[in-house]
Amino acid sequence: MTSPIADLPPADRYRALAARFTEIVGAVSDDRWGSPSPCDGWSARDVVAHVVQSQRGFLEGAGDPLPAGPWVDDDPAGAWAATRDGVQQVLDDPARARREVPGRAGRGPLEDTVGMFHSIDLVVHGWDLAQAAGLDATVPRDQLAWARGLVTRMADLARSPGGFGPEVEAWADADETTRTMAFLGRRPVDD
Repeated sequence: MTSPIADLPPADRYRALAARFTEIVGAVSDDRWGSPSPCDGWSARDVVAHVVQSQRGFLEGAGDPLPAGPWVDDDPAGAWAATRDGVQQVLDDPARARREVPGRAGRGPLEDTVGMFHSIDLVVHGWDLAQAAGLDATVPRDQLAWARGLVTRMADLARSPGGFGPEVEAWADADETTRTMAFLGRRPVDD
């Protein structure tokens, strides 16, 4: 099954998924940043810190560090916006985006790693953040299909340490988002 998000080039896929993640970050109320997320031991703020640090760390390791931005502890939305804008600037520059770098799946174009691993993080951690903040955590169907397909194709690599955990059982009448997140090793906060 193909989906519109799957058919987008990496820069456009990141832009679309980052826009949704940005909406979720912007909807977190000040009193919910310390709330627990589905990521064991992580708060809502920790989820954003992970996304910011992993994207910044990858680009720094690839020799393309992003300009400094606010700290997540001080300004989670500002830290995310600075990271998002920096990553998008790299992806929108063909010379930088297509440069061969070491990635989780081996050497390849920088845009491929961002278009797969860092983009799927936006889907899954967007759900984690929405869960922690008590927001609507429904993920669009095309994003669910793309995430499930990517993890299925990447199999052992996707479920290796630092990736997704083993599949967990979803209840029988769970919605599509919950079933997909269970496939990706996630349980809702109130589960």
